[in-house]
Amino acid sequence: MSNFNKVTRTALIIFVRHPELGKVKTRLAKGIGDEKALAVYNLLLSHTQQITIPINCYKFIYYTDQVIENDIWTFPGYTKRQQFGADLGARISNSFKELFDQGFKRVMIIGSDCYQLQTAIIEQAMARLAVNDVVIGPTFDGGYYLLGLNRYVPELFRDKAWSTDQVTKETIATVNQLELTYSLMQKLHDVDEAADLNLNGIDI
Repeated sequence: MSNFNKVTRTALIIFVRHPELGKVKTRLAKGIGDEKALAVYNLLLSHTQQITIPINCYKFIYYTDQVIENDIWTFPGYTKRQQFGADLGARISNSFKELFDQGFKRVMIIGSDCYQLQTAIIEQAMARLAVNDVVIGPTFDGGYYLLGLNRYVPELFRDKAWSTDQVTKETIATVNQLELTYSLMQKLHDVDEAADLNLNGIDI
């Protein structure tokens, strides 16, 4: 990492799924069907790629299932890895631990569900992480679209009600219990259900 001096050992994790019919955006598919849900997910993946290309840091694509050799993430600046762990919390925790163990000093994670997320928001979060232990980008549904840490804190991923409206609240409670400093980013809408399409200006 010594030849990458512009950003001090900062890593961005991006959690993705391989876009397969009937296997992505299943909640969304209940309202608009599998084919449209797949089209939305491909749009979200493309958006996530476009907003992260300009960011000056190391980028790691973590696939839910197997690593895909040739896809949109086969692009300079992205390293591909596979998620592992019994649940979402364990998978996020393990990805953070991998990169901190590798020597990164600041690590952030985003998913591929937030069409409102922009390059400037991620860069602002990175700047805030330089002066805070934790940065959280909350979503209107109670989860988060971004989490940044300046050290590995496994407690943030234990005993959380994943995929519910309690995730951000429970995460902040743990941050406070551990007496960590944190910064909250602006609240954004994820794309999980049909009603979220209009909120995000997506017309499929």
